[in-house]
Amino acid sequence: MAAVKILLFAVAVAVALRTSAADPDSLQDVCVADLTSAVKINGFPCKSNISELDFFSDILSKPGATNNTFGSLVTGANVQKVPGLNTLGVSLSRIDYAPGGINPPHTHPRATEVVFVLEGELVVGFITTANVLITKSIKKGDMFIFPKGLVHFQKNNGKWPAAVIAAFNSQLPGTQSIGATLFGASPPVPDNVLTKAFQIGTKEVQKIKSRNLLTV
Repeated sequence: MAAVKILLFAVAVAVALRTSAADPDSLQDVCVADLTSAVKINGFPCKSNISELDFFSDILSKPGATNNTFGSLVTGANVQKVPGLNTLGVSLSRIDYAPGGINPPHTHPRATEVVFVLEGELVVGFITTANVLITKSIKKGDMFIFPKGLVHFQKNNGKWPAAVIAAFNSQLPGTQSIGATLFGASPPVPDNVLTKAFQIGTKEVQKIKSRNLLTV
């Protein structure tokens, strides 16, 4: 019964987000993404042969491995994983956290996010363009909203693993992790830009760049 309630909540949130979707409106019933097409458009072209499997996935049913640098793992169920989401303007993710694990500060440039706590306790927050931190402790059954494009984070402050389901009003919300973007870009951001921006020395910049910030 709990699983059914969680599923219904996630669907309801996704539908609600769709009313203000970040993606363009669909002009047809379905447009299952042809992920193998070489055609480049804003989205994916439709494929002709479709089946029920294009609209199904069990990718969020199991916890993700959190034995990495940040102690968290994001499992996305977006159009690249579920082709039937193409043109529908919604997607989901599951985020798992080890005790003390963090989903580091990041943004979704194309979507608003709503998280629903499956298990555990988290401290979450986002930062406005006026540099005001909006933060709250949330627990199992709670939800929290991260507005489109704003820097936000989640941290498991509990002694046990935690997990959330995240809903987005985009089929492909995009993610930019602040640390990885600035210190792990390719080609790299010049050291003199980072030293000036963060008021630190070149050695500190190079030390941060040497770490694997892309491992999440």
